[in-house]
Amino acid sequence: MPLHHPKHRHHDDDLLPYRRSDDEAKPRRPYTPTFPSSASASLGSANRLLVLFAGTCLVLAAASFAFAVSASRSRPPPPLPPPAVAFRCGPAEDSLRSFLASSSSPGRNYSAGDREKVLAVVGVHTEHGSAARRAALRATWFPLNPEGIVSLEHGTGLSFRFVTGRPKDKQKMEDLQKEADMHHDFLFIDADEDTKPPQKMLAFFKAAYHMFDAEFYVKAEDDIYLRPDRLAALLAKERPQHRTYVGCMKKGPVVNDPNQKWYESSWELLGNEYFVHASGSLYALSSEVVEAVATAKSDSLRMFDYEDVTIGAWMLTMNVKHEDNRAMCDPTCTPTSIAVWDKKCSSGIFCINCLSQNLSDTLRGNYLKLAHAQQMLKGLHYPIPGSCNITDKIKQLHNITLCSKSPTLPPEVEEEE
Repeated sequence: MPLHHPKHRHHDDDLLPYRRSDDEAKPRRPYTPTFPSSASASLGSANRLLVLFAGTCLVLAAASFAFAVSASRSRPPPPLPPPAVAFRCGPAEDSLRSFLASSSSPGRNYSAGDREKVLAVVGVHTEHGSAARRAALRATWFPLNPEGIVSLEHGTGLSFRFVTGRPKDKQKMEDLQKEADMHHDFLFIDADEDTKPPQKMLAFFKAAYHMFDAEFYVKAEDDIYLRPDRLAALLAKERPQHRTYVGCMKKGPVVNDPNQKWYESSWELLGNEYFVHASGSLYALSSEVVEAVATAKSDSLRMFDYEDVTIGAWMLTMNVKHEDNRAMCDPTCTPTSIAVWDKKCSSGIFCINCLSQNLSDTLRGNYLKLAHAQQMLKGLHYPIPGSCNITDKIKQLHNITLCSKSPTLPPEVEEEE
């Protein structure tokens, strides 16, 4: 007997939500989705947009690369380094440093290329024809030999050199070189006898700044009697202003007549009177000032006919303290005089103050009569032999105790300190 009647359904069939057919009982194939035709078209359009975007990016990248290559090829080459300094008369040369570098002992280290640290470098400007003056200075206040220069530098912080250019004349240059080889106290600058004084001063400052790391750079003439110890005391003073211009300040009328002495060719730029500036016989510039001058382009600085006026003009362009010190231009020796010189003697004009103190009153009276006659000659000058002999004057001053052997500072000043 069958277990189930055919008319009765199995209780499992009652639980199913639908009746399984014979087909459903067969094994099924893997499921594969199908899309309508509209969905297939959208997918193809998206693929085409993606390909188009990728192609556009590729084209832009190729174009950018091509532009970069083209720009790099058409770009001008980088600028060349600035050319080396062109010297008209040869680079500056310090005969003392060269001598010490070549002859220094193992315990002393001198290098011709290093900047030497000093309180001040003092350049005594001279010419080929002033050998007698240089000899007089070496016999008085200027150091006689390299050992003396080094000793004075150690004692005062001042380093002294005779400053001159290189003459075009071969014999003159040989004479200077022979003197330099004997005394080793020259600083040759990029100048010659035809170089105008303002350009010579610029060449000196450039050379001195390159060779020395100094607090001050001093210019002096070879016709003064100097007390190095007092100059060092002046420069070593504390100053609130780092940019300083020290000297005997002066001013005067501008000469616009080419037939007169001291004619200034650029007078129309100056007006009727010069601005305040230091006398050219002795003045000092602080380090910051010289740095600005020495590193400036030479053709960017205004040049007047005279060196002292030109330096004064440069000082007006900076925030410089003008320090007037009359002890730097005393006509006679005093307990505080730093430099003794006579303006009229320095300019080659006859002067009574240049006469020896040993002249008798009668002889002095005769000179006074000659001086009076000279004034009546309308500008013509007849120098009297020996009246302004700088060499003799310097030696005479050195023999005066007040000039050469008096204390650096007067007793009352030392007591105050």
